[in-house]
Amino acid sequence: MSIKKALIILLFLLYIFPLYSFPQSDKGSVAVKTSEPVSSSELMLGTVCMIKIYDNPHEAAFTEAFARIDAIEQQMSITLPESVISSVNNEAGRKAVPVPLETFNVVREAVHIARLSGGAFDPSIGPLIKAWGIGTDNARVPSLNEISVLLNLVDYQKIILDTDDRSIYLESPGMILDLGGIAKGYAADEVRKVLREHNVQSAIINLGGNVLTVGKKPDGSLWRIGVQDPAKDRGAYIMILSIEDTAIVTSGPYERYFSIDDILYHHILNTETGYPVDSNLGSVSIISRDSFIADALSTAFFAMGIEQGMTLVESFESIEAAAVTWDNKIIVSSGFVNGTVTFELKDSDFTVIPTAKYLQSP
Repeated sequence: MSIKKALIILLFLLYIFPLYSFPQSDKGSVAVKTSEPVSSSELMLGTVCMIKIYDNPHEAAFTEAFARIDAIEQQMSITLPESVISSVNNEAGRKAVPVPLETFNVVREAVHIARLSGGAFDPSIGPLIKAWGIGTDNARVPSLNEISVLLNLVDYQKIILDTDDRSIYLESPGMILDLGGIAKGYAADEVRKVLREHNVQSAIINLGGNVLTVGKKPDGSLWRIGVQDPAKDRGAYIMILSIEDTAIVTSGPYERYFSIDDILYHHILNTETGYPVDSNLGSVSIISRDSFIADALSTAFFAMGIEQGMTLVESFESIEAAAVTWDNKIIVSSGFVNGTVTFELKDSDFTVIPTAKYLQSP
């Protein structure tokens, strides 16, 4: 997403969710007793980050939550030249770089998901992301030769993690770590921790479409979160999920893309070909207690396809998935079948199909 587009979205969110003033006492900020939720939004991590508190909103909770996101961005953003990850990338092929514990842990988890997905999700995809520039004002189609050269730099097995000195070493010069597919999920989980430290039990965290609910609604009912129709404008929901204290992270080609000569190029790249993933999938939504892993799995699933993606999801406990195809099918994991996930189909043009049944169909 370009900065211009992000600012437009930010202004829209501020219009929909106006900021509230917080009464002060001689001891500082105090909670506002109100029947209305209080929202705050900031442009961080390259997207609009929104926090909406329902039960115990106060200024300190918002301030510390956004400060936490900023601290994560300072470590993990590749667009900031002084970030920790930028330092690792600058030393690619030369030396290992000691990093803070949380950066080390996020990279380690990213490599773990890369290994489980056979490289479909790969945090070393940075050179390809940079070359394509999708979501920026410099989007382009790289040449076949350029892609061929850059593919040699995409290999999670060349990310060397040393637990003794907590360092990261990229084996080949030109390698680029890009945590864009996992850092927002990690940040959402960290924001939830901050809110709970401030006695917030009912909130929604939305970091660029990575949605994480905190607890239940103030009246004790479940949150109702919509799954977007990938072929329509925002707000056209095909399914409503009823959840509590759960993350829903969706990946799809409709999120960031550009077109040339009527050919659409989206931002989810195939780590084997270097081109956008060619798939019948319109989107993949991962449902998990933790946004951290859901963020990476949504990208991995989309790149792997339904059969392999569902196999990966089912290997985790308490993680579910809904894959939307362009021919109006919603392929769902076992939790949708056994009642673990409560949902409501909102668009009769779509059909919900268990994975086993879908794979058996001719």
